[in-house]
Amino acid sequence: MEKTVPPLATAKFKNYRNQLLEQVKAANTSEVKRATYELELIEKSRFIELNGIVHHYHDSGPADAERVVVLIHGWDCWWMWWHHVIKALNGQGIRTIAYDMRGHGWSDNDPGNRYHIDFFAQDLGALVKQLGLGRFHIAAFSFGPFVALDYARTAPGRIASMTFFNFGYLPNNAFVSAVAPASINFIFNNLLRGLTWWLPAYMFARLVLSKNTVMLHDILIGFKSLGLCAPQAIEQTTSQITALETTESVPEMVRAADMPILFVAGEGDAIMTCDNTRKLQEFTEKGSYVCVPDCGHLITVELPDTTSELILGQVMAN
Repeated sequence: MEKTVPPLATAKFKNYRNQLLEQVKAANTSEVKRATYELELIEKSRFIELNGIVHHYHDSGPADAERVVVLIHGWDCWWMWWHHVIKALNGQGIRTIAYDMRGHGWSDNDPGNRYHIDFFAQDLGALVKQLGLGRFHIAAFSFGPFVALDYARTAPGRIASMTFFNFGYLPNNAFVSAVAPASINFIFNNLLRGLTWWLPAYMFARLVLSKNTVMLHDILIGFKSLGLCAPQAIEQTTSQITALETTESVPEMVRAADMPILFVAGEGDAIMTCDNTRKLQEFTEKGSYVCVPDCGHLITVELPDTTSELILGQVMAN
């Protein structure tokens, strides 16, 4: 295990790492195993300043790999939602770069509280440039595709393919646009964020978002993402993605994409349904679509093997 803290490491990272170092001393074997695994995982964690904000990214797999996949997390999530996928893709000789958006995970919060899609897209562009990436692939879920599509408009020909999970063309109207932000913000910023025990949050996810039993470690990873995300990020991104202007612009953003896109939906996803996902695929010239049976909105932890296989197939085909 790495004994030194990476340069530019944020306070959020240092605090989390210190917690893991304490947990490896615990008497509970399962707790020790989880902490040991995460300490080994974060040996590949690095930090970089993008547009004045220190960002965390996890860079693993062969440094000289022919294929590189940038993994973009979802709304109120962080890079570790991809940990199963990272292992699977690295095992196939693919380099993965999973990063935390500003205000999420171990990336610093934005002092200016700028958490709109265009700022996230600019950060992605800065990351790609500073890491010197050539042509690469993207996999993103939930909120992540908004960022990927916005970035893609500024980088024609740079992206070999994209794989989008749980992202569709949501029906919207003035009432939904007015009511949804306050409701969602209250649930996540006022109710779930205040929880000190993971079980209530898991019950919410299991009843509303998931169709499969999720491993305890992944439950804890998901629960921890709530506390690591800036409250303003939740508030602003919710307002933006539920705005009529944003939802109405999605078809055009997809239509303008110049690379193959695989749209993946869970058959049991009550938020981004298979029908809503198929609608987006129909706007593309190079789009394909998969509806995964017995799957909800949390595919990366519900069915990580399926997630990895779908990304791998898209990458190898393009």
